[in-house]
Amino acid sequence: MNHQICTGPLPAAGLSRRAFLNRFGLGLGGIALANMMQPAKVLGALGNGGADHGILNGQLHFPAKAKRVIYLFMAGGPSQFETFDYKPLLNQRNGEQLPDSVRQGQRLTGMSGNQSSLPLAGSQFGFKQYGQNGTWISDLLPHTAKVVDDLCIVRSVFTDAINHDPAITFFQTGSQLSGRPSIGSWIHYGLGSDNENLPSFVVLITPGKVDQPLYARLWGSGFLPSQHQGVQFRSGKEAVLYLNNPDGVTPQSRRALLDRLNELNAHAAETLGDTDADARIAQYEMSYRMQSSVPGVLDLSDEKPETFDLYGADSRKPGTFAANCLLARRLAEKGVKFIQLYHQGWDQHGDLPKGISTQCRETDQASAALVTDLKQRGLLDETLVVWGGEFGRTAYSQGKLTADNYGRDHHPRCFSMWMAGGDVKPGYVHGATDDFGYNIVSDGVHVHDFQATLLRLLGVDHERLTYLFQGRRFRLTDVHGEIVQALLA
Repeated sequence: MNHQICTGPLPAAGLSRRAFLNRFGLGLGGIALANMMQPAKVLGALGNGGADHGILNGQLHFPAKAKRVIYLFMAGGPSQFETFDYKPLLNQRNGEQLPDSVRQGQRLTGMSGNQSSLPLAGSQFGFKQYGQNGTWISDLLPHTAKVVDDLCIVRSVFTDAINHDPAITFFQTGSQLSGRPSIGSWIHYGLGSDNENLPSFVVLITPGKVDQPLYARLWGSGFLPSQHQGVQFRSGKEAVLYLNNPDGVTPQSRRALLDRLNELNAHAAETLGDTDADARIAQYEMSYRMQSSVPGVLDLSDEKPETFDLYGADSRKPGTFAANCLLARRLAEKGVKFIQLYHQGWDQHGDLPKGISTQCRETDQASAALVTDLKQRGLLDETLVVWGGEFGRTAYSQGKLTADNYGRDHHPRCFSMWMAGGDVKPGYVHGATDDFGYNIVSDGVHVHDFQATLLRLLGVDHERLTYLFQGRRFRLTDVHGEIVQALLA
């Protein structure tokens, strides 16, 4: 049997929630009825105020301003050379071979490892300096450049993985192997929820080009109870699959069905030792409450025209990255703890100038608008916004380098990300790479360091938020990770 490692006081002198409720004569039917009527008042009598405070029970390890995270994941690996890491030397030496002294024998993927030539490729896009500190930003990101003084740019991120699936899995779960809980699941497990009618962890995916598939396990709960997994919201008639009642099923009959299911699950837990019963009950009840809460949060009719203008024309088109960024702000306002946006198509092994121009055009304005919108509403200080992919791209061209075209292979040794809000240091650039953009020369930030810092900004010690599974205490950062103090405001 798996047991949670609780870093706070045990509830009710160590009693399980079910034993506590049964001892006081409150069956599951009563709890279901309480949710329908006055959940805060009824559950408040049990000592938790009707709120889900997570395993930490609201007792943070550190003082924290950040209450939630909006993570903009650029799946495929954006090139740092065309976005945030200006390397004029590559333009000066365009077409020359990557020096062995720079590569230092590091492994390459099978896609470019057998090339007879590794020609350096300078960016075809210009860079300019912006903000109070003169931060270099690509011409592809004019809107992001306008909010640079709100950004904390990290140019020295590095990872262990060189291919997409393990690299994305590593960022989202702390392990290159599937099966571990995702970041959002860990946060829900530790911190609970601020809105009992919406999931604490919501996933939004921009439809379109799919060069690298995304799997539901990237927002799965792994070995944590399943109520901690992310819930994907989709554009279209059915925002959450299987949420709506089938034809002929009334809310009253669905309520009666859930009550009977809850009784069966309770019986299975008590007679068969079914440890997943509580998770199933929690999910059934959440889905019931979401039937009334989800339509309201997805209805953008109350947004002002100037808000749509801020995010761009695409924000009026459900499912686009811009619309998802606007929806992310609405979810943040509703108290959703972790909002994960995925934008695919950044895997540019060839035809990079055209491809990355499209990707930046789809994401630049909305990403910057999200920061601006949160700031205008007084939400940025308590909302951590993250932008980045799973790795960077090579300084050399994959395939043939021409006067107007080139590609870049995967590069795990250094790449760029940015954060904003949530008490990170604004207007700050952390870390540096060499003149070729191939190796880190100062202040490297490993994936586990990034994850440890993200949790720290939420008030959580990454070494103390653990779960006992198969005889070992697991955590998001495995057995690694250091908080990057320089990133904290």
